[in-house]
Amino acid sequence: MNARENQLKAFDRLLTIMDELREQCPWDKKQTMETLRHLTIEETYELGDAILDKDLEEVKKELGDVLLHIVFYAKIGSETKDFDIADVCNSICDKLIHRHPHIYSDVVVENEEDVKRNWENLKLKEGKNSVLEGVPKSLPALVKANRIQDKVAGVGFDWEERQQVWEKVEEELKEFQDEVKAENQEAMESEFGDVLFSMINYARFLNINPENALERTNKKFIKRFQYLEEKAKSLNKNLKDMTLEEMDVFWEEAKKM
Repeated sequence: MNARENQLKAFDRLLTIMDELREQCPWDKKQTMETLRHLTIEETYELGDAILDKDLEEVKKELGDVLLHIVFYAKIGSETKDFDIADVCNSICDKLIHRHPHIYSDVVVENEEDVKRNWENLKLKEGKNSVLEGVPKSLPALVKANRIQDKVAGVGFDWEERQQVWEKVEEELKEFQDEVKAENQEAMESEFGDVLFSMINYARFLNINPENALERTNKKFIKRFQYLEEKAKSLNKNLKDMTLEEMDVFWEEAKKM
């Protein structure tokens, strides 16, 4: 691994290249924070894919892409005299020191849960009106539900036992089934949301990240279905002309691979 001196040199090299691109490249010169936003989101998802795939070489590359965007935003901020990369770094350093009094002060904690509770309480003291203010409105619903539950648990609003959470899941499933039988579309959707929310909460009690779990299942399904498509193509068959029984043979083969 690189020594700190080499790490700082590499970061300085990136800052220099960013300066040069902003001055000389027609595309880079035109970019604004707004035009970069959707690209940043895309890069973040690509990093997430690489992490789930456990492809560390790709993780390294995608981290570079995300870092480039951070430096890009800071460069734009410096041009408008609002902030620069030093302000960005010092801001997060100050926050980390303030939010970790058990490291940088005399506060004593027993475990991870104490740290999380202190974190949320400090945020409230900083002037936030709700522990949920830190949950971005634009987060995907599944990720948002997980963050909401994690946040409120940090201030003690939580179940005591795992079994209690599962009983809540079963309760929500029954209410959902009741609305399905009644064929009440609006109520069905509402109760289905409650089922998902309770399942996400149960996953938290099992230390399962629901977003990661669902995405792994997505990847698994895609891989198996594409195997099914390839096998059908090798037999000069079209999937829509095959029976479910025929497709199931290849699906079972894919599961064994």
